[in-house]
Amino acid sequence: MDALFIGHTYIDVTLLSKVIPTGDEKEVADDYAVSFGGNAVTAAFCCSRLGIPADLLCTLSDDWLGHVFLDMAHKYGVTVHGRRVQHGSLSFVIPKEGKRAILRARDDVYLERFPALKLDGCRVLHLDGHQSDAALHYAKVCRKLGIPTSLDGGNLRPNLEELIGYIDVAVVAEALCAQMNLTPEEMLAYLKRRGVKIAGVTMGERGMLWYDEAGKVQTLPALQVPMDKVIDTSGAGDIFHGTYVYSFLAYPGARWEEHFIRARAASANAVQRLGNESKLPTEADIMHMRALYEDDAIPLPVAAQ
Repeated sequence: MDALFIGHTYIDVTLLSKVIPTGDEKEVADDYAVSFGGNAVTAAFCCSRLGIPADLLCTLSDDWLGHVFLDMAHKYGVTVHGRRVQHGSLSFVIPKEGKRAILRARDDVYLERFPALKLDGCRVLHLDGHQSDAALHYAKVCRKLGIPTSLDGGNLRPNLEELIGYIDVAVVAEALCAQMNLTPEEMLAYLKRRGVKIAGVTMGERGMLWYDEAGKVQTLPALQVPMDKVIDTSGAGDIFHGTYVYSFLAYPGARWEEHFIRARAASANAVQRLGNESKLPTEADIMHMRALYEDDAIPLPVAAQ
């Protein structure tokens, strides 16, 4: 085990349509995609696609949604440690003009305790706050073992504030800042007080406010993808997280600025594709995005694929 991800499994149905029907209307979508979904789940698939196989502790149902998910996990070399639920979870995603509307049906009533895993060889743990009992348990275990921990802080979930006390790298959304009544600057100060070593607040097209290994606060600008190239922004943040986790493992001597530069390029690639599976990047995709959209590209090493 190189990397353990803990999250909630979705199957995403993404519909590209100029018109959303209401009442008794019927419309035909311009395009669609069916893929895996969920924050840490998508990040795990991203890490595996880039070349470091992920272990994923996630919800799993014994129905056709669960079977479809396992097929996709097998395709990308993701090792699934399932936690049984009765029904699979669905997300209907409708992208439009750089935004996306999402309607979810979720089963988070666990039929069993989270699985007990041996973390032999594990080099990083990535969490999104789902399965809060498992997340906190394994964050504590990793802290004792000296295994770095990473958090995707998208929303204020149960025991999140306690969980932050066991996190080394936290990249959170502006939505979490609002839920905690903090500005992005105040959020970074809070995370620093809690002992988080590297932290950032993602702000969409305004980039990311973050602090580095020395605690220096700075801005990583977003890459300016032309609006006529933007198809589907859903999942781009999850690709960001999966890419920096991969980069941390593949380039252990690199600075965090370099990990985030790779992740930013992977996100720029993601917004130009429909559905999470098509968003999964390669190193070549990352290099291509950097060549297209970075003004002063810092040369970065490339791992063998």
